[in-house]
Amino acid sequence: MVPMRAIWNGAITFGLVNVPVKIYSATQDHDVELHQVHDEDGGRIRYQRRCETCGRIVDYEHIDKAFHDGDQTVVITREDLASLPAERSREIDVVEFVPTDQIDPMMYDRSYYLEPASKSAKAYTLLRRTLEETNRTAIVRFALRQKTRLGALRVHGDVLVLQALLWDDEVREPAFPALDERVKVSDVELEMSEQLIRSFESDFEPQRFTDDYQQQLRALVDAKLASGEAIEKPTAAAGGEPDGGGGEVLDLMEALKRSIERSRAGGDGAAAG
Repeated sequence: MVPMRAIWNGAITFGLVNVPVKIYSATQDHDVELHQVHDEDGGRIRYQRRCETCGRIVDYEHIDKAFHDGDQTVVITREDLASLPAERSREIDVVEFVPTDQIDPMMYDRSYYLEPASKSAKAYTLLRRTLEETNRTAIVRFALRQKTRLGALRVHGDVLVLQALLWDDEVREPAFPALDERVKVSDVELEMSEQLIRSFESDFEPQRFTDDYQQQLRALVDAKLASGEAIEKPTAAAGGEPDGGGGEVLDLMEALKRSIERSRAGGDGAAAG
C-alpha cells in the first residue's frame, strides 16, 4: 500500500474550539496511465506552450492566468492570486451544524480524510462523537489549491471526513419538457415494476464491483510486455531485428488469455510493473 501524504495542515475551528488536523485525499484514480506516441516510430508526443502573439515557446515561469469576457482580457498574476485571503487560510471554519439527511448527495464532490495533528486526539474524538450522537454534519468553509470551498464535515467509521460540496449555482436545474406532460401509470404497471425491483434487491457491497475495462487494459499491457512488444529507447541504428535473448516469445493472444485468467484467479501479478 502506498503511504498517504498530507496535502494540507490546519485546524477545524468553531467558536473558541480549535482542532488541529491534517488533510489526506480519501480517493485515488486506478486508471492505467497512457500517453500519446507517434504511430510510425513510437516517439513520445510532446506539447509546447507557444504564444499565439509572438510565436515563441514560453517557459512555465513566464505564464500567467487571464480572464476573457468576450471583448476584453485581464491578466491575473501570481502576485494577484497570492493577495487573496482565501489562499492563505489554514482553517476549516464551521458555519453551522445541519441534519445529515438535509444535504443532497448531488452536491458532494471530492472526499478527504482528516487526521488529528496534535499530540492528543481528545478534541478530534469529541467532535467526531458529537457529530455521531447528534446525527449532524458540519457545513464548513475552507481554502484548498487557491480556491475557497464549501464542505461537509462528517463521520466515516472512526475518522472525520471532509467532503467538498458544490456551490448551489454549480448544480444545474433539470429542464426536460417531457417531464411536464401528464403521464398516467396504471396500478398493474406499477406493481409489475415493483416486482422487477424486488427481484434485484440486495445489500450494497462495493467490493463486489470491479472496473473490468481497466483490468482488461492492464492485462493487455502485460500481454504486450510478455510478448516482447515493449519499445526500447533508440541506442543503435534502426532496422535491425530485435534480439530475443534465446527466450520464447509468447503469442499475444495466449499471453492476453493467461493475464486475464490470472486476474480472475485473484492473483496480483497483473498489477506488477
